[in-house]
Amino acid sequence: MNIHEYQAKQVLAQFGAPISAGVPILEAGDVDKALNELPGPVYVVKSQIHAGGRGKGKFKELPDDAKGGVRVSFSPEEVRENVAEMLGNTLVTKQTGPEGKQVNRLYIEDGADIARELYCSILVNRETGKVSFVASTEGGMDIEAVAEDTPDKIHTIDVDHSAGVTGGTIADLVAAFELTGTAKEEAKDLFSNLYRAFVQTDMSLLEVNPLVVLGNGSLKVLDAKVSFDGNAEFRHPKYEELRDLTEEDAKEIEASKYDLSYVALDGEIGCMVNGAGLAMATMDIIKLYGAEPANFLDVGGGATTEKVTAAFKIITGDPKVKGILVNIFGGIMRCDVIAEGVVTAVKDVGLKVPLVVRLEGTKVEEGKRIINESDVDVTAADDLDDAAQKIVKAVRG
Repeated sequence: MNIHEYQAKQVLAQFGAPISAGVPILEAGDVDKALNELPGPVYVVKSQIHAGGRGKGKFKELPDDAKGGVRVSFSPEEVRENVAEMLGNTLVTKQTGPEGKQVNRLYIEDGADIARELYCSILVNRETGKVSFVASTEGGMDIEAVAEDTPDKIHTIDVDHSAGVTGGTIADLVAAFELTGTAKEEAKDLFSNLYRAFVQTDMSLLEVNPLVVLGNGSLKVLDAKVSFDGNAEFRHPKYEELRDLTEEDAKEIEASKYDLSYVALDGEIGCMVNGAGLAMATMDIIKLYGAEPANFLDVGGGATTEKVTAAFKIITGDPKVKGILVNIFGGIMRCDVIAEGVVTAVKDVGLKVPLVVRLEGTKVEEGKRIINESDVDVTAADDLDDAAQKIVKAVRG
C-alpha cells in the first residue's frame, strides 16, 4: 500500500525524523489556513500523487512552459496562484505514463535552506536477504540518471537484522554520504530512527529523496515515499485510513476484494492464470508471439467458482482487452472449478472478444466437458504454446 508524501512524513516524524512544517490541501479553501500556520516567507507547493518525477512533470491543462508539480513560492499570493493551477489538474510524469494522474491533494511546506541534496532509501535486498540502505551523495530529481550513468556513486549497505543499525552501519552511511560536523553527529539518531520505522511498520520501501543538509549543517527529510507490505496490513489497521483509493486502479481494488493478485498493464490480451510463475510465463509467451498482456492475474491455488467469476468480470471490464487467455495447470487448483467459473462469468457478462482456454492437470477431463457442453464460444488449446499462438492470431490476425 502506497501513501502520500505528507502522510509518509507524519509517520516518520512519529519515529523522530526531522521534517519541515507543512499543511495538506484537500480543497482550495484550505490555503489561507495553511498560510496562517506556516512561517514563510518561502513556501513549497507540492502535488500529492502516487508517482515520482513530480518536479519535472507537466500539467496537461497548462502550457508546456508552465512550472511542474513541485513549486517554490515566495509570497502568499504566489502560493494561491500555484494552488489554483495545480489542484484538480492532471500531472504527467515519467512514472504516471501519458495519461497522467489528477492532483486531488497538495502539500504546502515551509521552505528550507538547502546546502546539499542526498539520496537515501531502505528496502529489502533480495540478493542478500537483508534490509539495506541505499545511499548516494547525488540526491534530487536526477537520481535515475545517476543510477544509470554513474552507478559507482550509489552505495548499498546491508543491515544484519539481529544486530540492527550498529556503529559500523552508521560509519558506512556517514562515509557514503560524506557527512561532517553537525550532520555527522545527527546521523546516528536519524538512520537508526528510519530503520526502526521501516521494520516496525512493515514497510516494503522507504525513500527519502532528497535527504538534505541545511545551511546550518543539520539533516532534514525533505521528501518521503513509503510503501507498506500488503501482507502485513493486518498488523497495522491504523494505517488503513491513509489509503487513497483515487490513486489506485479500480480493477485492482475490485480484485483485492476477492483476494486476487491483479496488476493492470497496457496490452490487449487479458490473462487469467493460477500461480505467479505460470502467470509470468504466460505474459512472456504472449509477448514472444507479438502481442502484449493486458494484466497479471493469479487466481491462486484455492480459487472458488465465485473468485474465478469475479476475475473474469474484471478482465472483461477492461476496455483495452481484445482477447482473453485462460491458462490453468491444475495441481491444487481444479480445472472443473475454473471451467465452471468461466462459463458462469461468460453467461453473466457476455463475451464480445475471443476466448482461448488451456486446461491441464487435476479434473482436466471434467473441466473440458463442462466447457464443451456449454454454449460458450471458446477455443480450446492443447498446450501453452498453442494457446498463445491462437489468442494472438485471434486478436491481431
